[in-house]
Amino acid sequence: MEHKIAIITDIHGNFSALKAVLDDIDKDKTTEHIYCLGDLIGIGYETNEVLQLLTSRADISFVMGNHDEAILDIIAGREPYSRGKEKVHHQWIAAHIDRKFIPFLAEIPVTRDAVYNDKRLFFVHYHLSDQHVFIPLDKEPTEAKLDEHYRTSTADIVCFGHHHVIHHFKSNGRLYLNPSSLGCNYQPLAAYALLTIGDQGEVSVAFREVPYDNKEFLLGFKRLNVPDGDYILKGFFGDQHLKFL
Repeated sequence: MEHKIAIITDIHGNFSALKAVLDDIDKDKTTEHIYCLGDLIGIGYETNEVLQLLTSRADISFVMGNHDEAILDIIAGREPYSRGKEKVHHQWIAAHIDRKFIPFLAEIPVTRDAVYNDKRLFFVHYHLSDQHVFIPLDKEPTEAKLDEHYRTSTADIVCFGHHHVIHHFKSNGRLYLNPSSLGCNYQPLAAYALLTIGDQGEVSVAFREVPYDNKEFLLGFKRLNVPDGDYILKGFFGDQHLKFL
């Protein structure tokens, strides 16, 4: 039988974007599962609303993102990867998280595997080093670079996030897929992808962008005095809030 799954990633604490995407996914009753590829929280400030919605569903599987990991490290008293203003931001998120969500976050694995119609899928927030830590962001990915990194992998489809742009590469029979960030966009659009695997193993991908009202979310950075808010509004949302002032 044909299988259809949704791929979401990089929600970044944006509840209204997440709700818009989940509502869109729910319209298609043939979508059987959702894979969330990390960075549930951080950057956006709607931490508890996002985690409440995600944990209310039984049809989502998760992998750990670097922001999730940093915030967990701070809560546990470990030194996070983040430094400077980013660390202050992560500390603020950690201070405002409802402690009931910490066990859920702490149990999220770094990678996942799945098989649909003999196609092997690998899910990860971003490419890992031999030491099992995220490698630096490659802003100019190519099929050749990806093939080299995954040369020992048996996966037919590698799904990841972290880099907030679409990746859709196919090489040597392997598909590399990143649907782009759900929660961070220079327009009021929330991105995700639908992956369909036919009963003969044929694969198709549909990239979706769902419009949503981001006004209150964007204005909330100033209202709540979110650390590093000016940088976040410019760097991750293209200063869209200025049209509301």
